[in-house]
Amino acid sequence: MNTVAAGSNHILIKSMIKKSGLDGIYQKIMDHQSLSFEDGLKLFESKDLSSVGFMANIVRERMHGNRSFFVRNRQLNPTNVCDYSCMFCSFYRREGEEGGYTMTMEEIAQRVRDGVKHGIQEIHITSGLHPGLPFSYYTDMLRTIKEVAPHLHIKGFTAVEIEYYAHHYNMSLRDVLTKLIEAGLEAMPGGGAEIFADRVRKKICDEKSTAEGWLAVHEIAHELGLMTNATLLYGHIETYEERVDHMLRLRDLQDKSKSKGSKGHFNTFIPLKYQHENNRLKNLPDVSAFEDLKMIAVPRLMLDNFPNIKAYWVVIGKRMAQMALSYGANEIEGTILEETIMSMAGTDSAQGMTEPELIKLIKDAGRQPIERDALYHVIKSYSDKDIEQALNPKAAIPILN
Repeated sequence: MNTVAAGSNHILIKSMIKKSGLDGIYQKIMDHQSLSFEDGLKLFESKDLSSVGFMANIVRERMHGNRSFFVRNRQLNPTNVCDYSCMFCSFYRREGEEGGYTMTMEEIAQRVRDGVKHGIQEIHITSGLHPGLPFSYYTDMLRTIKEVAPHLHIKGFTAVEIEYYAHHYNMSLRDVLTKLIEAGLEAMPGGGAEIFADRVRKKICDEKSTAEGWLAVHEIAHELGLMTNATLLYGHIETYEERVDHMLRLRDLQDKSKSKGSKGHFNTFIPLKYQHENNRLKNLPDVSAFEDLKMIAVPRLMLDNFPNIKAYWVVIGKRMAQMALSYGANEIEGTILEETIMSMAGTDSAQGMTEPELIKLIKDAGRQPIERDALYHVIKSYSDKDIEQALNPKAAIPILN
């Protein structure tokens, strides 16, 4: 799907898209116009994945050219003890339940040291909502990480965690975020958004933050200067209409944060495929590869004010993430090194990827590998010579056990 090469076949392309019934949307894309709710629904309902993907690739290359980003990072899940019991979650354990754990500060420090040995630039923290921990556990954790590795960029705490801390420790959302920022927090992940539709949330995560609560946390985070991400959990009981509504609410908040002159905003959108194992929704049918690619392409077209769309290889697999780089994604996540939440839900992807593996995946997709930092500043743009050197087996970074 090389947009430049396709230029000489413009008439054929327009004919293909007109045949798909998406020519009105194509014209909006070419005119840099935002798409409507009806447009989003039409894209999801279309059976012409090639046309949808082609249009998404136009936007992707308009914004990023041939560049595809990755990061050397590590996941950190300090505790899986949680007050909530979402139907789709395989990670949580009740306090005192077998399989529950809470890391000590030394255990956290050791994981950070291990990650630093592997050259990580970012640490990504998400936890259960532990009712028995003091708020100081989280600020101490951030300070511990900064003491061990001052250079690491800390992205942590979903909006659900922030809202829980505010309620549990009798603090305002702004106070919670301010104290975490003072302790070292520099960005927020996008987890906990699931699907904003009340109908779905009442069925699969009734205890969790409302859509309005999730959005309010991110709005305040933006005002305080934090870059944040956003997610959408798909492949369970949601409808196409609810997916589109979710994306439009995100797009509206992005516009609002930027119009207010907030220092922060949404950086990346990540579609998260529902994982079936070890939870109460396990009997739902799996979604197709066709749907996985739609969940990359349609957001790229709808979220025109989001800089980045990430293909999260942990949940869709390495090969699908590679294909997604031609369907709107400009980011393939990172080394990760250790991931607990999705692996406990049955994802069959490895617990980590080496830097050479990531580079090869991007190169073989016909894209240019770009190592980024947590805020998408370029650390290294890989030339052909750099790629050849990186793919030397002696240069490989081993996966942590």
